[in-house]
Amino acid sequence: MQKDSLTKPRVVHFVTGGFSGATQVAVDLCLAANASQAMSVKLVLRKKRSTAAIKIKALQDQGLDVEVVPGWSHFATILALKRICQKWQPDILVAHGFSEHIWGRMAGLWAQVPALVHVEHNSRERYTAWRLKLSLWLASKTDALVGVSEGVKSRLIELGFPKDKCTAISNGVDWSKFQQGPSRAWSQRLPHVIMASRFAKQKDQPTLIQAMRILKAQQVQTRLSIAGLGKNRLLQQSQKISANWGLTQHIDFLGHVGNMSELLAKHQIFVLSTHYEGMPLALIEAMASGCACIGTDVVGVREVIAHGVTGLLVPENDAQAMADAIAMLLKDPEKAENLGIAARAAVKQNFTLQVMNDNYTRLLLQLYRPNKART
Repeated sequence: MQKDSLTKPRVVHFVTGGFSGATQVAVDLCLAANASQAMSVKLVLRKKRSTAAIKIKALQDQGLDVEVVPGWSHFATILALKRICQKWQPDILVAHGFSEHIWGRMAGLWAQVPALVHVEHNSRERYTAWRLKLSLWLASKTDALVGVSEGVKSRLIELGFPKDKCTAISNGVDWSKFQQGPSRAWSQRLPHVIMASRFAKQKDQPTLIQAMRILKAQQVQTRLSIAGLGKNRLLQQSQKISANWGLTQHIDFLGHVGNMSELLAKHQIFVLSTHYEGMPLALIEAMASGCACIGTDVVGVREVIAHGVTGLLVPENDAQAMADAIAMLLKDPEKAENLGIAARAAVKQNFTLQVMNDNYTRLLLQLYRPNKART
């Protein structure tokens, strides 16, 4: 075995194979580690129905070391990940998201991985009393607990996790996709609204659809495009609401979109209608694209948007306020354009992959303790 493979930190990132925002963060961290060669990384995915072989192949084609563990039972997940850790002997295991952070750290403890990290990706996870008790016990064995925003960090502390182990590292986007700026002038963008989000209980497409109903009644001329898949039942529910309110000709359900940055750059207004967030990457991408952004005033969103400076915040479940904000931006294109310009600047300074990767690298190198089983 080469000396470099002995001295360079080995890190396993364990995350859902559902290809959520948490999965994307883990993938980005692995790609950055490969590019910098600061550490050796392995990505382990917990199998879900959407863990398609073609997606795994795409990650491997990018040079990632990827393995998939069973997801049909928690014990099967833990056992398979434990075996991977015993074979590869990582120095650090980073377990992303609920409930993967529970099963991942249990496997890491069982395999005697020297350092464990818990990354919380949302501000309102589904902790039962038993899972919270187990997570708090695991926290005593964990070296660092990362919230993907200050809001998520605060929520961890509220739940009783040790404050001295909690830190916040914001998610980020690949600035290289946006650094050249929008390819068209503001007046050439569509005076339309777009929302990019999966259909899930966390998201709130119905309130945005209701806002479109209000705008139609007020004879405000605009259209709405909703990009994303998710739970088919919730997608169909939104489509039914749209049809019942006579909005079929005003709302487009786009499904999966391959090049979101290009689509965002064609629109003037982006809306994130949601009930809660961790650190909303879709919103950050829209800001990086120079869109005038409107977001629900909830944890995660209010940390990204400075109201009246880099976007607008509206109360949760308030379709009238959302409609008013959209109408105001459509009627005042100069203000809308200035919000988009300020939003791009904020992303470049605070929410890029480079900033995120640097912060995680700094943390992991601080925690690095060589695995004695390998040395």
